[in-house]
Amino acid sequence: MVPLLTIISGLAWTIVYFESIRVGFRDRTYAIPIAALALNFAWESTYAAHDLATSVAVQAVVNLIWALADLAIVFTYFKFGPAELPRFVTRTMFAAWGILIFGVCYLVQWLFIARFGWHDASRYTAFLQNALMSGLFVQMLVARRGLRGQTLTIAIAKWLGTLAPTILFGIIEGSPFILGLGTICCVFDLVYIGLVWWFKNHPDGLTDERRLDTECQCANMRGSTLSTPKGQQDSAQGRTLSALG
Repeated sequence: MVPLLTIISGLAWTIVYFESIRVGFRDRTYAIPIAALALNFAWESTYAAHDLATSVAVQAVVNLIWALADLAIVFTYFKFGPAELPRFVTRTMFAAWGILIFGVCYLVQWLFIARFGWHDASRYTAFLQNALMSGLFVQMLVARRGLRGQTLTIAIAKWLGTLAPTILFGIIEGSPFILGLGTICCVFDLVYIGLVWWFKNHPDGLTDERRLDTECQCANMRGSTLSTPKGQQDSAQGRTLSALG
């Protein structure tokens, strides 16, 4: 059972990363929210370097492959990310902000290691940042008002990639903390899968009808004001001032 769950998790996350690379270049955007991406890259590179230096295990090689795949996703973030923001955000500002986020995420990993040790920290941070990622995927879908940079394959693979270790560490090994975090991830992941599936089958649902209605009302008000003769406007303004007096 343990090897099976480990294989499922490894394959599922590998699919997430390579699908994110494919979709990112296809849609000219980044497919993983930046905070989650930075935490993942910091986790994978940190533990890959440590494990390869101490004992060459299968998980160390997998972490290295994931870190290399994350580099491609990081490239899509810095390449296409500025287009997601207002024009006043220059590439220099964007790059500086991105570097700051990555630096903070590395610091978070090292603080957990200093407090809990390599073994426990690897699990605690993995599930905490996974819960963050699950919520951020939902937020990214809503913010973009579309499926740009997102697919059902990523959503399902991410769910399976987290569910397998939740069963392994939370149920089989009996860790209530990991089981709780894994359950939170599972709920958010299922919500995200449902939203992606719904938007995929209801593309009209991506239209912000409330914003369009507001713009139409504003346009009608401007048109009504322009069509009113100046004399009537002055008269109306005079009546308004009299009423206020």
